[in-house]
Amino acid sequence: MKKIYKITGMTCNGCRSQVEKILNGLESVTSATVNLEQSEAIIDASPLPDLQTLQAALPEKYTIQEQTQHVFTQVETTEEKSELQQLFPLFLIFLYITTATVLMNLNDWSVSEFMLDFMGLFYVVFSFFKFLDYTGFPKSFQMYDPLAKQIPAYAWIYPFIEITLGIFFLFRFQIPMALIVTIIILGITTIGVTKALFDKKAIQCACLGTALKLPMTKATFIENSIMLVMAVWMLVKLYS
Repeated sequence: MKKIYKITGMTCNGCRSQVEKILNGLESVTSATVNLEQSEAIIDASPLPDLQTLQAALPEKYTIQEQTQHVFTQVETTEEKSELQQLFPLFLIFLYITTATVLMNLNDWSVSEFMLDFMGLFYVVFSFFKFLDYTGFPKSFQMYDPLAKQIPAYAWIYPFIEITLGIFFLFRFQIPMALIVTIIILGITTIGVTKALFDKKAIQCACLGTALKLPMTKATFIENSIMLVMAVWMLVKLYS
């Protein structure tokens, strides 16, 4: 059963991530999505926690109140219609990265060089978006990445790992090590993404940070899988 609630006291993406994490952690909650601009939370639970339980779970700075079912229906319809629109930035960025990589290798085409440049640009561009809201990214990332959940500091250094790997790939420096690290970190993240999708958790994807509000969908899994396949293929080719 789904219900929409009004939440006051949120001032930034960090607040939104904190509230969303707390609500998703409640025992009967299947999924909880928090909208910072609308100051709202959509909670899917069986049974739905009572208002007192929800308020007690949140820090004192936040106040949660019930909304009417009519408002929920309008919001739900809008969300369903806008999911592909929300993913448009991700598709557009992939198009730009692919086009730039093709142009970089047009005169001297090589599949291996194409993959290295693609992975390099991927990391540089995606780390850039994470740095746009650096303080908000860790909490969103911790919601689905297994390692970030266990070691919060990992979420804080992750954008720096990405930019470093991007530079390594673009400048062809320590490629075997960069490929192995790519397989490890994206493999861990993909496990978390897969679990979130199977659990049908309505959470925000942190792949482009929190500046762009992207829902966690199969597109996130495909994005990680593409990078993993490239990394494995390149590593096998290097040592074959």
